[in-house]
Amino acid sequence: MIGVIVNTLTVIVGSSIGLLAKKIIPKNWSDFIICGMGLCTIYIGISGAFEGQNTLVAVISMAVGAVIGLAADIDRRVNSGVEKLEKRFIKEPSESGGASFTEGFVTASMIFCVGAMTILGSLQAGLTGDNTMLFTKATMDGIGAVFFAASLGFGVLAAGVFVFVFQGAIVLLAQFVEPFLSQTVIAEMTCVGSLILIGLALNLIGATKIKVMNFTPAIFMPIAVVPLFDWVGGIF
Repeated sequence: MIGVIVNTLTVIVGSSIGLLAKKIIPKNWSDFIICGMGLCTIYIGISGAFEGQNTLVAVISMAVGAVIGLAADIDRRVNSGVEKLEKRFIKEPSESGGASFTEGFVTASMIFCVGAMTILGSLQAGLTGDNTMLFTKATMDGIGAVFFAASLGFGVLAAGVFVFVFQGAIVLLAQFVEPFLSQTVIAEMTCVGSLILIGLALNLIGATKIKVMNFTPAIFMPIAVVPLFDWVGGIF
């Protein structure tokens, strides 16, 4: 778990530095930086989307995931839960016009936890005790946290908790989940997650108001869809 702990700490430290910087940055600058972070997120999303090897897997995963997300109303539930935490622990709620605590939390959680490095690094740490990949990811996340916290606020720091829980779960369950996470499955999960990141980025720059959390079940759909495609391909 040392790699997970280090990754969590770098996010917290990076976010703390960003929050200190946010206090001296004028609001119009902060809003402009948010757009800049949105554009960077679009780049991250597009880069990750090319990891996919089968377009149909992404299409089916997004469609089925969206149905599940809408049926469970995940976006409303997550936003409601995060807003309750904001009211309970933050004395000064986000100002209107700026990034909300929820927006910062969801954006940072997705960016820090979607990608091959998260899954492969956590599996590697859990199966062999090698934390090299997680240490590399921790450095990248720490730097990113500075800029995201400076623009999106306290929600980015809180995302450190999600990083710990998500990556920690993969590390602890590595021996059980590893058989289901082939290189192809991980690539397709990265592709689908990256498509969701693009939607998140479009929200950040104000182009859309996509309820991205309703798409999150899609990230895990390749675990079932890829073997299904392999089985069908074996028949024909």
